[in-house]
Amino acid sequence: MTGTDSDARLFRRVAGRFATGVTVVTTQADDGPFGMTANSFTTVSLDPRLVLVCVGERARIREHLVTTGAFALTVLGAAQQATARRFADPARPPGAAGFADDAWAPGPATGNPVLLDGTGWFDCAVRDIHPAGDHSIVVGEVQAFSLLPAEQPLLFSGGRFLTAAAHTLEVSA
Repeated sequence: MTGTDSDARLFRRVAGRFATGVTVVTTQADDGPFGMTANSFTTVSLDPRLVLVCVGERARIREHLVTTGAFALTVLGAAQQATARRFADPARPPGAAGFADDAWAPGPATGNPVLLDGTGWFDCAVRDIHPAGDHSIVVGEVQAFSLLPAEQPLLFSGGRFLTAAAHTLEVSA
């Protein structure tokens, strides 16, 4: 890592002020389903439909993404803090046991797990994986997508989970 440890901590604090949504990225490998929490997700293109997620080079899911060539991504709802924490825990059991507390169904295009309590999901084929420092940028071509029942997303900022407050703006005529 370049710079000092205090520079790294400050960088993380500054970057952490940017509020992000929270997702769970999943794959279906030979040894069962696998998933991880990620807040580095964005849409890239409408035509073709592309999304991206950043995954740590040492994250267990990275090799699964390379091997399977596909993933699903569920955007978590405001009530899913426990789900976000569970999938962020590296000690979580692998395979089906790691999904025991969450309702899920196979995505229609890839068969990768889609968590059913979120706000929406994307079922993707891996289009590209780009090395980027200590992470990989995984670009997925969306094969299927849909809304889920939760309407308010789970957010993350400043090292903690947040929920969006509903605001109404008045427009002057």
